[in-house]
Amino acid sequence: MSKPLHLLVFGATGGTGQHLVTQALAQGHLVTAFVRTPAKLSITHPCLRVVQGDVLVYADVLAAMPGQEAVLCALGTPSSQKDTLRSTGTCHILQAMQECGIARLICLTTLGTGDSKAALPFHYKYLLVPLLLRQAFADSETQEQHIRQSAVAWTIARPGELTNGPQTGAYQHGFAATAKGLRMKIARADVAHFMLRQLHEPTYVRAAVSLSY
Repeated sequence: MSKPLHLLVFGATGGTGQHLVTQALAQGHLVTAFVRTPAKLSITHPCLRVVQGDVLVYADVLAAMPGQEAVLCALGTPSSQKDTLRSTGTCHILQAMQECGIARLICLTTLGTGDSKAALPFHYKYLLVPLLLRQAFADSETQEQHIRQSAVAWTIARPGELTNGPQTGAYQHGFAATAKGLRMKIARADVAHFMLRQLHEPTYVRAAVSLSY
């Protein structure tokens, strides 16, 4: 087994974030879950520390950073919420990482961001994104720009449509936007599985990776 790490998880109460926390603990890591509302995180474990804070408040983010060895970011908001939580929060995370000398970031965005736009199914590309998800995708674009401009060893995970299916480990990753025969869906549990694998694998350092079945 690989060496346990001190991990800081942002977005720990979200669908993918909870899988990140659960799987990281199962792998023996020491996890700090950064949450705005601790009551939303029902997970308990001797190796879990819950820190209450707001990712939009830089002082809160900085206070959680010392002693960490890697950061996992799964920030997200409902599509109806018009804000910049992903980009502003990630900017604070990157700044705090630099101040505390932490090098490794693995961040969740979405398929369709950046050069993966061509991979989106027709109804997403021409209906859902323009009509309902425009703000969320724009914020993810800005979030990725902040990450790419940083000096950290980053990996961006871009999953297709997220589902609540079981962890399978049988997913595709790193495919071109023009790849054929993929479902463009993936379980949150498998996204968490991929993100945690990157802690010990150099293949996708400073790369954005598409994920799907």
